[in-house]
Amino acid sequence: MTQSLLVHSITSMARVTGKFQITLPKRLVDSYGIRVGDEVEIVAAGESIAIIPARAQTPLLSREERLRHFDQATRRQEARQREDPRRASATDRGWTREELYTRGRTG
Repeated sequence: MTQSLLVHSITSMARVTGKFQITLPKRLVDSYGIRVGDEVEIVAAGESIAIIPARAQTPLLSREERLRHFDQATRRQEARQREDPRRASATDRGWTREELYTRGRTG
C-alpha cells in the first residue's frame, strides 16, 4: 500500500509556475526517497491531489500469476454453479444478448 502524506504529517507549500510545474519540498523528497528522473503518479483524491512515487505502487502480476488467479476464479464459479442449479449458464437462460439489443426497436 502506498504511504500517505498525512501519515507523516509533513506539511509545506509549493508555488505553481507559469508552466503549471511545482517543486517538491526537500523534506518530502528525502522522506519518500524520490530521486531526479523518478516518475510519480498524480491522482485526484477528492478535494486533494496525491503524488505517489512510481516504485511505491503494487507491482503487476506475472502472466503465470494472472492465469493462476483466473483458473482459481473459474473453479470457484463452476463450484457455485454445481451447488446452485438455479444458476444457469449463458446458454441456458432462454434469451440471447442480441435479443436484448433488438428488443423494443422498430425497423
